[in-house]
Amino acid sequence: MTTSNPARKFYDRISSVYDLIADKGEHRARELGLELLAAVPGEDVLEIGFGTGHSLVALAKAVGPTGSVTGVDLSEGMKRSASRRVDAAEMEGRVTLVCDEVPPLAFDSSSFDAVFLSFTLELFPLLRIPEVLAEIQRVLRLGGRVGVVSMATVLPGEHESPLEKSYKWMHQHFPHIVDCQPIEAERLVEKSGFEILDSQRIALFTMPVAAVIGHVPASTTQ
Repeated sequence: MTTSNPARKFYDRISSVYDLIADKGEHRARELGLELLAAVPGEDVLEIGFGTGHSLVALAKAVGPTGSVTGVDLSEGMKRSASRRVDAAEMEGRVTLVCDEVPPLAFDSSSFDAVFLSFTLELFPLLRIPEVLAEIQRVLRLGGRVGVVSMATVLPGEHESPLEKSYKWMHQHFPHIVDCQPIEAERLVEKSGFEILDSQRIALFTMPVAAVIGHVPASTTQ
């Protein structure tokens, strides 16, 4: 684990106020992604970038006492916040939290039925996103699902809003302040070998957010 990671320090600093900063805008898209992922009792689910733990609780309720939820996040501050939320919901027996950097994923191949990322994939440098998705495919069981909720680039024929243009400019010039970037979520998931099961978009402050569900096709060898 690299303790000097500036992203870790940033999220450690804001972990106690993250919900006040971001959750009001993010929760609708996150809940859409969870709805589309449709975790069911008995499943083993991994969340990458669990933040303050909202999705962990929802997933733990969905998989029930026969399932399990594992979360990995690079921030110890987020881990503490998430642990408090999980404990308050009395779901601690179903949830395991790990503080680590991704990629790689420190889990055996074919360990999970589903993997969920909400406003996380776009935090990785573009060149590393295929590596992240390849690791996700490795840890998924045959037929397993990945759910990605992310800020997205506009579709062909659409126009970027002034806010999206400003956001991309800020990320390019001040990545330490605006640490994420809109990505071609649907294309990236499909290009990494997943078959798209569902894809929906909503607007967040005039910027598009994609909720994409893919699965590991039966023909995929791991």
